[in-house]
Formats: sequence, C-alpha cells, structure tokens
Amino acid sequence: MGQIINGKEVSLKVKEDIKSFVEKRNNSGLKIPKVASILVGNDGGSIYYMGSQEKVAMSLGVGFLKVVLEEKCNDKDVIDEIHKLNNDDDVQGIIIQLPLPKHLDEKKIIKEICIHKDIDCLTFESQGKLYMGEKGFIPCTPNSVVTLIKSLNVDISGKEVVVLGRSNIVGKPVAQLLLNENATVTICHSKTKDLKEVCSRADILVVAIGRPKFINEDYVKEGAIVIDVGTSSFEGKITGDVDFDKVINKASFLTPVPGGVGALTTTLLIKNSCEALKEYED
Repeated sequence: MGQIINGKEVSLKVKEDIKSFVEKRNNSGLKIPKVASILVGNDGGSIYYMGSQEKVAMSLGVGFLKVVLEEKCNDKDVIDEIHKLNNDDDVQGIIIQLPLPKHLDEKKIIKEICIHKDIDCLTFESQGKLYMGEKGFIPCTPNSVVTLIKSLNVDISGKEVVVLGRSNIVGKPVAQLLLNENATVTICHSKTKDLKEVCSRADILVVAIGRPKFINEDYVKEGAIVIDVGTSSFEGKITGDVDFDKVINKASFLTPVPGGVGALTTTLLIKNSCEALKEYED
C-alpha cells in the first residue's frame, strides 16, 4: 500500500519560516508583507479561496487587504484598482481571483499588475521569466506540486513524468518546472491517443484535468508517485481527479484531496509576498 503525501505537514515548515521572517521584521521596526486580493463578483470557489488566503496570511502575521468589486463592473474599474495597489508601497503582492466574469477582458486586466507584485505569476512577464529560466515568482500550485515531490527526497532528474492537463495555470508551468529539474516530461490532454498506456509509463504522474475520480489503477505504473491537483465537487464532497481508493494500493506515494497540493499552495503564495518584500524593498 502506498503512502499519503501530507501537504499540511510540508506546509508547516514553510509557515514557520514565514512566521520567523515576519517576527524579525516586527522586532526591528521594519515593514511587514501585505497581500491584496481582488474579487470580482460572487463566485463561490473564489470567495472560498480568498477566505483561505486571508486566514493563512493573518495566522502568519502577514497583512491582507480584500478588494471586492461588483460583478457588473467594467475593465476600467478593475484596472483602476490594480493601479492603486501598484502604487501602494505597503502592498507587496497582488492576487486576482480567477476566472473573472466573462464580460471582462482577463488578459487585458492581468497585464496591468506590476511584475514586482505579481506573486501568483499571472502576467506575461512573469510567465516569460519562468519559461526562460530567469529568476522570478514561481506560480504557487505548480510550485506546490514540485515541493511535495521533493519532500520525498526523490531525485527527479531523469525520471519519466507525465502531466495530464495543459492549462496555463497548472499543466504547462508544472511541466516547465519539472523540465528545470531535468525530468523527461510528456504533457497529455483530451486529444492524446492511448492515454492509459502513456500515463502508465510515468514514474511521476501529475493530474490536473478537473474530472473527479477519472484516474484509476489502470493509468498508474506500479510504484509511481501520483500528484492529484484536481478539486471538484462530487457527491457533496471536494474530490480529486484520482480515484484515491483504487490508486493508493498501486502507487508508492499519493496526494489526498483535500490535504495535498491545495494545503501548501496558499502558504507558498504568502511566501512569495515575503520574497517580494525582500527583493524590492527600498
């Protein structure tokens, strides 16, 4: 039987580092990090995620500002708020809850975020740095995936990795991060032929497709590491893309949902605000 990768336990070490950083700055009379999170409308998932961000930030002594705009607002309304935050020296990180309402131009809005405050790595500049291998913010969900794999003391170099999902938020950046670790990476998607056969070759399988319990034991190589990024509502519960009960007996390690990737993601987002303060402080 495989072992569970506990995202909460991995997150605790990162949280202690953040607490220590904030405490030292407080004791020295220095500025502490502050995160601003923008919510447009009343999407349930976004409201939940913003609440989680606030809870984690406040528990670590990091400032948190909620900016809530009406769903009927226009592009200019959102951009004006971003510009205010860009010019606010007390704010180190800006987050926009995605997806935005469909009538808004998401790309146009995102590109207005100052790159020095783009702690969720959403802008073209931040993503360009990621793919060019230059120093910059690492997107938090992909970073959580790689951090959890590394917590197992596994040498990623040379491993065959399959990433199931090609989104700009998870699939593509996590593939790039794993390439940076010298893994051999295959990205699969809805048009991939012989999907089971491709997935079952993977030493490390990362699943991010938003289809609850889609991956069963037939997709998994004996002894593989399986990272489940999915979060869907299924029969009244938050459920991952992996059928946990069927895969845990075949994988060597498996992340649960909840309590896996998501448990670390928000903490890494707050950590990025600390990095922004250190890097760009006057």
